[in-house]
Parts: sequence; C-alpha cells; structure tokens
Amino acid sequence: MSKVDGRSPLWLWGPVVLQMAIIFGASSIQNLGELPGGISDKSGHSIGYALLGALFLRAFARGRFRDVTWRSAAAAIIVATLYGVSDEFHQMFVPGRTADRYDVLADCIGATLGVAVGWLAGALGRWGILDSSS
Repeated sequence: MSKVDGRSPLWLWGPVVLQMAIIFGASSIQNLGELPGGISDKSGHSIGYALLGALFLRAFARGRFRDVTWRSAAAAIIVATLYGVSDEFHQMFVPGRTADRYDVLADCIGATLGVAVGWLAGALGRWGILDSSS
C-alpha cells in the first residue's frame, strides 16, 4: 500500500468511507423512528454531516492540522453537502422515506460547523498551540 506524507490512504480515507456508509445505512431504514436522547431529525443530520465534513477535511489535509487550507475546507464542505444531496436522492427510493431540501440544508450547516472546528484546529496548529506532527 502506498503512503502519502507518511499516512496511508486507508488511514486517511477509511473513516470518511465508514461515515458515508453509516449515513447510507441509516437512510436505507424504512422507518428510522426517533433518534436516541430526543435528538431532532435536523440535529441528527447536522451531527452526522459535521463529522463527515471534519473527516473529509482531515483526509484532504493529509491528516495534519498544519495542512488545512481554505481550499481543503471549501472542498470538504462542498463534497459533504453533495453527499447529502445524493443521500436525499437515495431516500426517494426507500419506502416510507422522502427527500427533503431542509435535510440538505441541515447537512450543509453541519458540514460547515465540522469543517470550522477543523479549520480552528488547523489555525491553532499553525500557531504552535496544537502539534499534529507526533
């Protein structure tokens, strides 16, 4: 297996693919019901996509805080949101589920928040407050 900057593609992209699979699996359930802890549907979308956005950012930045850029942050938000759009399309074919543009909005907001946290960690790393080189 090839390595990029000392980090394997599986280490970088495995968590992204796993989170995408979890989202796809949840979207395939005909009647998902209530989320644990009284979490609303839109909050659940935001949480899931915050994690997905942060994982995309991590992969695009090669797993290093100091490699987080505006380009990698924008790419992470765009790709996570596009996955949200594709997930809503997928739900049109699941009995008992429907596509909802407000779910995509919640996905985009969540991805943006997840990337913002990653961006802040990157800034702290560049300032020497967080060290991701170890």
